[in-house]
Amino acid sequence: MSFAELSVTSNFTFLTGASHPEEMMRRAADLGLPALAIADENSVAGIVRAHVEAREIARRDGAAPRLIPAARIVTRDGLTVTLLPRDRAAWGQLCRLLTDGRRRARKGDCELFAEDLLHRGEGQEMLLHPPAGDKVPKGPDDWTALALRLITRCPGQVSLLMAPRYDGQDRARFDRLARLADRLGIPPVASALPMMHHGARRRLADVLTAIRLGCRVDALGRRALANAETRLRPESEMLRLFAGHEAAVHRSGEIAAGLSFTLDELRYVYPSETADGETAAQRLARLAWAGLDWRYPAGATDKVRAQMTHELALIGKLRYEPYFLTVHDIVQFARTRGILCQGRGSAANSAVCYVLGVTSVDPARASLLFERFISAERNEPPDIDIDFEHQRREEVIQYIYGKYGRDRAALTAVVISYRPRSALRDVGRALGLDADRIHEVARSQQWFDGRRIDPERLREKGYDLSSHVTRLWIELTEQLIGFPRHLSQHPGGFVISRGPLAQLVPIENAAMPERSVIQWD
Repeated sequence: MSFAELSVTSNFTFLTGASHPEEMMRRAADLGLPALAIADENSVAGIVRAHVEAREIARRDGAAPRLIPAARIVTRDGLTVTLLPRDRAAWGQLCRLLTDGRRRARKGDCELFAEDLLHRGEGQEMLLHPPAGDKVPKGPDDWTALALRLITRCPGQVSLLMAPRYDGQDRARFDRLARLADRLGIPPVASALPMMHHGARRRLADVLTAIRLGCRVDALGRRALANAETRLRPESEMLRLFAGHEAAVHRSGEIAAGLSFTLDELRYVYPSETADGETAAQRLARLAWAGLDWRYPAGATDKVRAQMTHELALIGKLRYEPYFLTVHDIVQFARTRGILCQGRGSAANSAVCYVLGVTSVDPARASLLFERFISAERNEPPDIDIDFEHQRREEVIQYIYGKYGRDRAALTAVVISYRPRSALRDVGRALGLDADRIHEVARSQQWFDGRRIDPERLREKGYDLSSHVTRLWIELTEQLIGFPRHLSQHPGGFVISRGPLAQLVPIENAAMPERSVIQWD
């Protein structure tokens, strides 16, 4: 079986991974890898980007490495396990596991234990990482006890992960780990544990570590990378590195072949919004015609009635009635509480939105083009934006949580990424540059400079452009621009689902109390 890399760390393990998920996919294609798993720490936040890139590679080249959705689970009691869901049901269990750990902890943290793995392990392929420092236990200890519980509870699902450390001791280390795997009764599997797509990112990786630890690069000591070897590798290099343990390399391909799940299987199902024995279509029609009498107490014109009939027919054809009912319900809640709200955008082209009280544009007094809002040809879902008065928006948000429940509603995430100014500041501090001068240079960066750092900005502030440190500052800053820094929350973008949302995507706590967000933007 061909080698498949089953435990890749991307830059969605924030301030650790030194390459974008998209870069990992492109490099895997260049290296001829048949598959790879993006497995960030207690997170699946970056895999959609890898999935989209794999599609683009396949469209362009006719074939692409297969993305294996995964996550590296780090527990509070000492286990690290890369989980690879075999099927759709196992993906749901992985998302629930991550939700459990994230909802217990404050924003950005995760609190999981080995017991959680035992509870949510069904259907997972598990790569058990050796103890910290690859120290093989000689007798019973906490790590061995937890590992044996996992192996006993999940028979046939666990392999021991072996990865090189490139320190001249790998051959002896692999021999020890092979003996440990034999003692545990599980097979070994090889991984390079890459945290960058190419060795050229080594310096950026050290900068990321310095930013994460709040120190300068020259103070990292042993925490800095010893070399540029923790990169994505082809099968030929893995077979050379694991000479004498080639079966562990081939084992990765065998595991990959048994993993059938892809993100293409995910299907989002909107709430049905049925009530009191009415279908969504019947309920929307009733509310719309009743709203027509409310909006036109003296009677609506034939033109308005014809427009209403046309819109309801198209909404029904595309099965969008539940969405209109959701919006109507939220607007009604706001108005009963005296919360100012107003629909805007292309929804103003809809007579149905007007009679439901969502917008205030009278179709009798305007030339509407409903197809700007909804079109069967475009096959795009409607987009109704509603502004609520800022001071009372939280009441509306909590109403949605209360109606649908925390397991079926969450805000969408926003990926906060490095921009030129923030990248200049963080890289400058990591390189040990003067804080005041860093601030002056960052402040001089203009929006029209784009993602590029204009060297003239530095020259104007007295920096020598021939200096190695100055050139390094520019180079590393430009590499860092666009890197994800952390997940934040959309101010009002909700996802609500018919079933448990945590079976589709993990949910975690937001910074604000009583708010939760999904891991995808």
